[in-house]
Amino acid sequence: MTTTTKYIFVTGGVTSSLGKGIIAASLAKLLQAQGYRTTIQKLDPYINVDPGTLNPYEHGECYVTDDGAETDLDLGHYERFLNVPTSQANNVTTGRIYQSVIQKERRGEFLGKTVQVIPHITDEIKERVQILGKSGDYDIVITEIGGTVGDIESLPYVEAVRQLKWDLGDNNAIVIHLTLVPFLSAAGELKTKPTQHSVKTLMESGVMADILVCRTEHELPDELRSKLAKFCNVREEAVIQSIDASTIYDVPNLMLEQGLDKVVLKKLALESYTPDLTNWNKFLQRHKNPTTEITIGLIGKYVELQDSYKSILEAFIHAGAENEVKVNVEPIHSEYLNQDNIKVKLSHLDGVLVAPGFGERGIEGKIEAVKFVRENNIPFLGICLGMQMAVIEFARNVLNLKDANSTEMDSKTPHPVIALMDEQKNVTDKGGTMRLGAWACDLKMNSLAQKVYKANTILERHRHRFEFNNSYKEQIEAAGMLATGLNPDTGLVEIIEIPEHPWFVGVQYHPEYKSTVANPHPLFVAFIKAALKHKKTGKSASMAQK
Repeated sequence: MTTTTKYIFVTGGVTSSLGKGIIAASLAKLLQAQGYRTTIQKLDPYINVDPGTLNPYEHGECYVTDDGAETDLDLGHYERFLNVPTSQANNVTTGRIYQSVIQKERRGEFLGKTVQVIPHITDEIKERVQILGKSGDYDIVITEIGGTVGDIESLPYVEAVRQLKWDLGDNNAIVIHLTLVPFLSAAGELKTKPTQHSVKTLMESGVMADILVCRTEHELPDELRSKLAKFCNVREEAVIQSIDASTIYDVPNLMLEQGLDKVVLKKLALESYTPDLTNWNKFLQRHKNPTTEITIGLIGKYVELQDSYKSILEAFIHAGAENEVKVNVEPIHSEYLNQDNIKVKLSHLDGVLVAPGFGERGIEGKIEAVKFVRENNIPFLGICLGMQMAVIEFARNVLNLKDANSTEMDSKTPHPVIALMDEQKNVTDKGGTMRLGAWACDLKMNSLAQKVYKANTILERHRHRFEFNNSYKEQIEAAGMLATGLNPDTGLVEIIEIPEHPWFVGVQYHPEYKSTVANPHPLFVAFIKAALKHKKTGKSASMAQK
C-alpha cells in the first residue's frame, strides 16, 4: 500500500490522565512549525456516540467544532495549539463505530456475512483513521487512542493500529507509547517496572512501541533510559522524558529539548528542520511575565471539576497574556450563592463570568450574581446560559416582571423571556440535536460587540436549545438592554449588552471554543482589559460614590 500521508499513533499505559492529548498536541505543534501540514484525531473507547449527553462531572467539557460535532475536550487542546479548526472526522467513538457498522449490516452491505469485531469493527476504525489522511490536506495525521492499553474497550483500536502499521508499510506509521515512571519516596528511586509491563501488554496485542514518552516528576538518569530502551525494545534516543511542567504551553519546548520531533521524523523518513516557535515563545514570555494581576469570578455549577470549563480557563490564559496580566480565576458555585452572601463573594472581584450549563440547579445563584455585577458596575461576561440569566435578571429587576424565567426552568412562567427554539419543539432525541456548530451573527454598528470584534459579521459556535424570546425584545431594549448581535436568517438574538454599564456583555454562543494561543478571542481580551480598568479605576470610583 502506497501513501503520501504519514501516521503517528499515541497510546497510553499504566494510568489514565498522563497527558496523551498534550503530548500529541505538542508534537503536532513542533511538526507544524517545521512546515508539515499536521492534524490530530482522538479515538474514544466509550460507547456513547459522542460526549454530548454526558454530564460534565463524567467527562469534563463537551467541545464543539465548526461543523457541529460534539467532541472530546482534547480537540480543544488540538485547536489551541495548532490554530487549525477540527471537525467531526477528528473525534471517533466506539459508539459511532458500532452505529455505522450496524447501519451497514441493516442495509445488507456485508452480503450475508457474520458481522464480527475482526474484520468489520477494525475495518471501520481503519477507515475512520484514514479519512483525514486521504483528504490530501495533511502530511501527517496524529491519532490519540483514549484509555490505557489492556482495557477491554481499547482492544479493537489497538488491533486496528497493528493492522494499519502492516498495511501502510515501513516509515509510514509509528507508535508512541506514553507511560508513567513513578518515584517511590520510601525507596528514594524511580521505578521502570510499570513501563515495562505496559510495553509488554502492548506487545501482547501485536504492537511494538517505536518511541516511549515517560511521564515523571524527576529527571530520568542515563542508566534508567538505557534500561528502559533495552527492556522495551526501543533505541535509547527514543526514550523521551516528559517531566511535569508549570504550564501545558511549556510542553512543546520540553519535547523539542528532548528531541521528540527529530526521532519521529527520522522514523517516518522525513526531513528534520529547526521549528519556528517565535510567536509561541512570545506568548509564553508574556504569559510568564505579567505586569499585574486581576481576579475573575467564574460562576458555575460544575466548578469542582476544572475540566468542566476547560476552554474558558484556557481562553483566560490567552487573553491574560495578550494584556500582560495574570488572570486569577476564582471558582464560585452558583448553587450556594444567595442575597445574604453575594456581597462577600463578589465585591472584591475585578470581573465576573457566568458560565454555560443546563438545568435549574444553581440558577437563582447565577441570577443574583448578574444582579450584583449589574448594579455595582463590575465587568460582566455571560456565556450561553449565562447570557440567558442576564436577560431573566433584567426582566425581573428592571422591567419588574417578577416571575420572568426560561421555559427550561419553569414551563409555566407567565413571562418566558427565554424560550425553546421553534425548531427544537418536536425534538425527542437528546444526543446531537441542539443548535450546534458555527452560525453567522450580524453586529450592530457602534455597539461594544462591533468595536471588540472590529467586524460587522462574525461566525461563532453554538450549543443550546433555548433562546431569547423576541416577543420581549422591544420592551427589554426600551429599558436599556440592547440586542447588538442577531442571526441574519432567523433574527435570533446572539448578543446582549447594556451601554450604560462599563462593560456588560452576554452571548448566546461559546466564544471560548475559538480562542487559541495564536488568536486569543477578542471578547475575552476585551473583558480582561475591562476588568483591569475596573481594578485600577472602577473600584475606587464605586467606593467614592458610597
